[in-house]
Amino acid sequence: GVFGRVPGLQMYQRSGLQSRLPHRIHLMAGRVPQGADRAAVRGEMETVFLENLRHAAGVLAQENLVGLLEPINTRVTDPQYFLDTPQQAAAILQKVGRPNLQLQMDIFHWQIMDGNLTGNIRKFLPIVGHVQVAQVPGRGEPSSPGELNFPYLFQLLEDEGYQGFVGCEYRPQGDTVEGLSWLRSYWDRQGHPQAGHRPPESSSKLKTICSVFSYVYVIGVRARGTHSV
Repeated sequence: GVFGRVPGLQMYQRSGLQSRLPHRIHLMAGRVPQGADRAAVRGEMETVFLENLRHAAGVLAQENLVGLLEPINTRVTDPQYFLDTPQQAAAILQKVGRPNLQLQMDIFHWQIMDGNLTGNIRKFLPIVGHVQVAQVPGRGEPSSPGELNFPYLFQLLEDEGYQGFVGCEYRPQGDTVEGLSWLRSYWDRQGHPQAGHRPPESSSKLKTICSVFSYVYVIGVRARGTHSV
């Protein structure tokens, strides 16, 4: 991700953006400086982040691209990360007020920070541009042991009208293909019993892009280093 809270966006030349960015890109918020009091620096950090987001939105709009804000949990994954709840991200998006900036819903982070997934999905889905999944607490594939009922959550996304991509940012318990057995089971439940084959485009409202949890991960497109299904 690029365009965080740190000033200096001039380094990202428009020519470079044009050649590198996918249709959606994660705009990272940066981290609270080590040793700083989060509450004390929050206002200044938000001001810089808002300024950079407005700049980024303008650059992205020229190329018909969408920027995504992803809250990352500060209880387990990154205690210093600035943007850690969907409520905070939604408030920032409202202040920026740019239609090509949206919310990235990583269900793993949302569950750890707030729970209440049904309510939060229904509340924030209208501004969600991308969804990512992983089981809690182990960050394995959706079928691995954990707190989350993914058949319910996938059905909820469909019922609420989500038609975008679902990214799989998890650590497979086995190899990548073995770790996709949950997806074949999902297709079976949707009436597409041929395991291992992509269903017709119109067969499900949920599109899926899967990758090994390696941070070689591009939102919404296939990329070298990922396994797409």
